[in-house]
Amino acid sequence: MNEFSLSNLNEIKEAYDHDGFVIVRDVLDTDLVSELDRHIDWLIEHHPDLRPERLGHWLIAEDPFWIRFISDQRLLDVASTLIGPNIAFFAADYIAKPPRDGQAVSWHQDANYWGLEPMEVITVWFAVSQSTCENGCVRVIPGSHRLGPVDHRSQTDTVNLLNSEVDPAVVDERQAVDVQLSPGDVSVHHPLMLHGSKANTSSQWRRGGSIQYMPVTTRITADSWPCAFLLRGDDAAGVNDYRPMPKYVAGQHMSFKGYEAWI
Repeated sequence: MNEFSLSNLNEIKEAYDHDGFVIVRDVLDTDLVSELDRHIDWLIEHHPDLRPERLGHWLIAEDPFWIRFISDQRLLDVASTLIGPNIAFFAADYIAKPPRDGQAVSWHQDANYWGLEPMEVITVWFAVSQSTCENGCVRVIPGSHRLGPVDHRSQTDTVNLLNSEVDPAVVDERQAVDVQLSPGDVSVHHPLMLHGSKANTSSQWRRGGSIQYMPVTTRITADSWPCAFLLRGDDAAGVNDYRPMPKYVAGQHMSFKGYEAWI
């Protein structure tokens, strides 16, 4: 397993380039993980019409806690090792699978769903709870990013979060690796990595989510993208328009440690 820590980030790029994914242990401290857990509860309470696997960036682009989280220097240190010092934010989601009801995610490549040119972007998956085989952790096919783009097709015969999948003939599940994480751990995967996850049939939540970081030289091709932020370093002129950082408003946003800096 490609496991690293914040103390040896200089070693992750070779493993990432070869296998398409890495794990970095103990990136987030327990206080921040507790706030993330509370934020998921807050969003579920305020958006009862949404499944907890679908708490996406359209909800959180103007949420100061969320932007404080994605701009955490430890996460940006991980990202900079792979995409360089000038970092922009593209998208993110909480994917919180409830006990016995959490939906599966079919095998797919993230790049199939994103309008980016060039497709230079990474996904940082962060664990808020234990993420295990039993509760539906992420699974990857090491080295599959070297296949290049693979065709996807509609899949509605079985319940899955994306309602689509790659051709099952492309996926050799005998090669699959379960990316089991503890709270505060992160994994990072390539946009062409074949990955998915099983349904949560356990009695425990699987709480976590994903963040997409990109170098500032990657262009967002969608019009009026709601959540592009410049997080570290310098902008690349003429590539993307970035949003101003949101302001904290009492009663409108969840209170969090350090919220005063966001007023």
